[in-house]
Amino acid sequence: MEQDTINLMKIAAGKAAVDSMVKSGMKLGLGTGSTAIHAVRRVGELITQGALRDICAFATSFQTEIECEKLNIPFFTLNSKELSAGLDLTIDGADEVDPLSRLIKGGGGAHLIEKLAAYASSAFAITIDESKLTERLGNGFPVPVEVIPEARVQVTKTLDKLGADVILREALRKAGPVITEHGNIILDVRFREPIDPSLMETELNQIPGVVENGFFTRKVPVVFIACSNGTVETRPAV
Repeated sequence: MEQDTINLMKIAAGKAAVDSMVKSGMKLGLGTGSTAIHAVRRVGELITQGALRDICAFATSFQTEIECEKLNIPFFTLNSKELSAGLDLTIDGADEVDPLSRLIKGGGGAHLIEKLAAYASSAFAITIDESKLTERLGNGFPVPVEVIPEARVQVTKTLDKLGADVILREALRKAGPVITEHGNIILDVRFREPIDPSLMETELNQIPGVVENGFFTRKVPVVFIACSNGTVETRPAV
């Protein structure tokens, strides 16, 4: 599939999610990545038009904060009085979505704060193109596990015992590993045998030194799926 077509699909999914779910006065989590950014831009467009008012946003990464600044979307921390009671809705992307709408996220390394936003929200929406659908999580995309640097070797040993192959995520334009916005490293994990993502989300976080992992299974999202025929399918949260 051509990149231009994929980009148009991402735009369509983001627009559909915002237009159907975002209302004036919302406390809104805004996700990170090449698909989620189009939802952010749609929110900014509607604010500029006057169709949305009194939005209080939470940005899940520096990338998203910068986009909010450009678009004049007011954003706050989750510790602020504006957002301390939680979020009404978070809109984000995903790297894989299975038939039960369980997710793998973290291709951009922001899954720690993305999960914080998603699980602090009353409602959760995911925007994807149809290529992100999979019958089993982990078939095509590894599970990112954020780890404090001092725990790398011990966590890797534990993951091996759990039946996983582990690769330290390396940076693209600098020598050395990817460092997250919170100073941690990311291990990309592939399991050699099928696993239960819901159980593994909990088990991974019980390993000393693990900060968070990229399984999202505890809050079922509404999924907006952009298709190559130009339509956007909506899979409800069930």
